[in-house]
Amino acid sequence: MSLKIKIYNKKAEEVKEMELDSDIFSQEVNEELLHQVVVAQSANSRQVIAHSKGRADVAGGGKKPWQQKGTGRARAGSSRSPIWRGGGVTFGPSNDRNFKKKINTKMKRKAISMVLSDKLAGEKMVVLENLKFDEFKTKDFVGMLESIEKNVLKNDRRNTLIINSEKDKKTYFSGRNLTGIKIINAENINILDILNHKNLIVDEALITSLSEKYKK
Repeated sequence: MSLKIKIYNKKAEEVKEMELDSDIFSQEVNEELLHQVVVAQSANSRQVIAHSKGRADVAGGGKKPWQQKGTGRARAGSSRSPIWRGGGVTFGPSNDRNFKKKINTKMKRKAISMVLSDKLAGEKMVVLENLKFDEFKTKDFVGMLESIEKNVLKNDRRNTLIINSEKDKKTYFSGRNLTGIKIINAENINILDILNHKNLIVDEALITSLSEKYKK
């Protein structure tokens, strides 16, 4: 069974049709696999910032505060003790924690194929002839989005991920400040960005490159 999708220009005019690879764009969703990939990506992007000093890290406290016996006070070996003000922290967060999770490339690609298939089935994916702009102009970028939203997506609520097949500064800088828009290139394609955006706009070259890459 052949799988085809319409290709549009920046004015949302249909210019041709493209045949899609069914192995990539007709995958059934496996929720367990999606969850595993989402958790791994979230963990790998986590920054370990919180850090507290233990009693071995706090400065000072080398001398015993007072003698062991005869003072009437409780025994104390160091002012760095966690029970002292200014002492170390017991069981506090440490920046040497490792939250990294390994995910196989094959599993990651399979998950991306699933979410792309879901966008296609839900008519939330639009393929453009190209996403290149001749100049840095937000007005032209907004015009393209409005045409697509009105004529293809038929959705006024802007929550769109745009994936360009290659880095293009004019495209990126023309649309990066728009609310509800995120622009990435093929190198940064990931499952979280696709899931977090309702609509997806890609160029024809990206579809071709994914078919070639995921077939390997």
